[in-house]
Amino acid sequence: MTAWIPVVLLAVPLLGAVLLLVAPRALHPVLRPYGLILSGVTLAASLVLVAAFDYGRPAAIQYELDLPWVPGLGMRFHLGVDGISLPLITLTALLTFLCFVYLCGGRGTAREFANARPRALVFTLLVLEIGMIGTFLALDLLLFFVFFEIVLIPMYFLIGIWGGDGRRTASIKFILYTLLGSVVMLLGLLLVWAQAGTLDIVALNASHGAGMSRSVQILAFVAIGAGLAVKTPMWPLHTWLPDAHTEAPTVGSVLLAGVLLKMGTYGFARIAIPVLPEGAEAAAPWLGAFAVVGVVYGALACLAQRDLKRMIAYSSIGHMGFVLLGFATLTPVGVNGALFANVAHGLITGLLFFLAGAIKERHHTADMPALGGGLLARLPRLGSLLTFAAIASLGLPGLAGFWGEMLALLGAFQPGGELPRGLFLTYMVIGGLGAVLTAAYFLVMLSRVTHGRPRAVETGADVRPMPGAVPDERPIAPPVTGDEPATGSGAEAGAGAGGGAVVAVAEEGGGGGAVVAVAEERTAVLPPGAATDVKPNEWLAWTPLVVLTLLFGLWPGLLLSLTTPPVRALLGALS
Repeated sequence: MTAWIPVVLLAVPLLGAVLLLVAPRALHPVLRPYGLILSGVTLAASLVLVAAFDYGRPAAIQYELDLPWVPGLGMRFHLGVDGISLPLITLTALLTFLCFVYLCGGRGTAREFANARPRALVFTLLVLEIGMIGTFLALDLLLFFVFFEIVLIPMYFLIGIWGGDGRRTASIKFILYTLLGSVVMLLGLLLVWAQAGTLDIVALNASHGAGMSRSVQILAFVAIGAGLAVKTPMWPLHTWLPDAHTEAPTVGSVLLAGVLLKMGTYGFARIAIPVLPEGAEAAAPWLGAFAVVGVVYGALACLAQRDLKRMIAYSSIGHMGFVLLGFATLTPVGVNGALFANVAHGLITGLLFFLAGAIKERHHTADMPALGGGLLARLPRLGSLLTFAAIASLGLPGLAGFWGEMLALLGAFQPGGELPRGLFLTYMVIGGLGAVLTAAYFLVMLSRVTHGRPRAVETGADVRPMPGAVPDERPIAPPVTGDEPATGSGAEAGAGAGGGAVVAVAEEGGGGGAVVAVAEERTAVLPPGAATDVKPNEWLAWTPLVVLTLLFGLWPGLLLSLTTPPVRALLGALS
């Protein structure tokens, strides 16, 4: 009787996208509330899913819908939910709704809507939601692949149309990497189909690789795992991610980090490990090695970044490394940690990208030295939220970011199956070092952005005399930081909203000539009227993420009680 709920989750955004195509003029005046209402209905359906879920048997497939799709090929439209997919479906619906809440702010909020093509933006987000939710609902291999691929096109356009200055390069790199990974993954799925004779994920999970030789399982696991690793992303297949995050609009970064990366890791838990257990066991030491390299590499890369969004992007590589390490242990503890970290990363990093977008909107830059520090003094609520999200992401006990990484490292202490314990102990030590480096780069970021005294102009700017240049005698408006004008000594200084150059004009004594000294302004200055702390729509968009980060940090059993029974069932003989 409840099989209609998964259909509603897919049908509502699909119907909304179709209506935007057939009645664009009628909907144009109400585009902001239109997207908000549709995503709100989808979120409400996901909450019905949560409320009606039978928590006494989380390992069983519930809300199941199984209809013929392509009967001649044995393909079926098979949907369902268990304790692994339920949190991710709800997370997807929540983040999509919060993105529309963020876009529905007043003047000066969410430049994505102020730009051209607002109808196309709503359409793109709705199609993206279909693909994301469908991936977590699908119980047929090729249906999973179809939903997995649907998200690529809307995300490509989201980056390519509404992104930053480097959006074209970033969007092309994103689509090329992910499409190549998808081709390899498709070959692995077809190999499984040819060997097992079925596309049904439930049947394949129950058989645990029966009918497939060890060599076939290894080959299929490598192919499927490579495709999933690109989306995760795993080092060294990660190079598309920093550019995509840096150039994507705020809502694109939130959904990319909060949901799209989880589609790759979800594939390991739903398909690769339970369907190909011998292949997983053979590849686990390599998977663990790539995971811990990613953890350390991501942390070191973060320490070298100037751009706030780019730093958060590299932090995702490190956090996803902990997720992959948990999967590589092939233990209930490690896999549970990976699934917990999946959800925690979606909440915390989604919040971080919201905050980074708000900071960039106010200062017109995300360059940390240019922000000038002192965010807690200038915008105390925004600075406090950034501090909270940073300490949650670095894994402070009592917040959601702690449990997943701790359980992944604990799983490496005693790996499953015939995995070499000494090797995984090494991985545990390296992962622990990565956790320390994670704390280091977040604390460095906070010291550069939130702490210190606000500065309008950085001292020690590089002044380069340019003899013979004609001075610019146009009047220059003084820079403004908050409500106080910033003054320079010995020269008039002018700075645009996003930094820019400071021009000092001085007369040479006796020569009558002019020398123009140009100082590159490294500190962003808030334009008049931009010193607004957290806005009402931002409070509405960010508060649920803060509350859930606290809730899962203080009560991790909420998630672990959901995932433990299905994880034990999926691991089968390996557990």
